[in-house]
Amino acid sequence: MAVLNEEIRNRIRAEFPKYPNKRAVTLPALHIVHETFRCVSSESMKEIAELLELHPSEIADTMSFYGFFHDSENPLGNRRVWVCRSISCALRGGEELLAGVCEKLNVKPGAKTADGKATVEFAECLGACEQAPCILVNDECFGNQTEESVLELIKK
Repeated sequence: MAVLNEEIRNRIRAEFPKYPNKRAVTLPALHIVHETFRCVSSESMKEIAELLELHPSEIADTMSFYGFFHDSENPLGNRRVWVCRSISCALRGGEELLAGVCEKLNVKPGAKTADGKATVEFAECLGACEQAPCILVNDECFGNQTEESVLELIKK
């Protein structure tokens, strides 16, 4: 039984005209699948490979190169919380913020909370240095964060 339904396949196919060849659609396809399922399973990788006329290992290589994709062994929580640790954020407590939030939630960076509400990860730079330390919750950036404010955002 197929993992990717026709809607997902059509979203991937819609990317074809935007790129010089199907291979170049690898990243957009991975993003579409990851966004839908909060992870990319090995079966999904095989189906992406079929659509793009590639070997599944090429999809797996691309996926493993980038740190923002999760496999089906470690799917994302409902909220993805990125804590910036670039130089600006580090100087204003980003590393301590990440450590404190992870400690309070009883997770290691990159892991999902026991209730599945959040995955806490580090980011190299979120591009909001003037608001350091900052975080990204799913697709929304929040600046000047503290442990308490991050935990409150996760609760919401």
